Amino acid sequence: MADGDDDYVYDEATGEWRPASELAAAAAQQREVRDASGNILVDGDAVTLIKDLKVKGANQTLKQGTVIRSIRLTDNPEEIDCRHETIKGLVLRTEFVRKR
Repeated sequence: MADGDDDYVYDEATGEWRPASELAAAAAQQREVRDASGNILVDGDAVTLIKDLKVKGANQTLKQGTVIRSIRLTDNPEEIDCRHETIKGLVLRTEFVRKR
């Protein structure tokens, strides 16, 4: 433990003590979220729907080409949290969106 100001965390996968910053960087890389075309998505991106989607509970259909702005990533890399003018608290699967 050479660095005095860096916290260390026990990594159960490797059985070693590793710097917390190193583990945080590794976790961020694993949480890579991609759209239907393979583009990397980040918080705040705008996406376009590539398919008509029926919204459960809202009795409404979002049409292909609809733009969704200011997405937020979730813990699940296959889902994004977003808003639409008429639907609040909307969660979309990344397989149905393309980065704008």
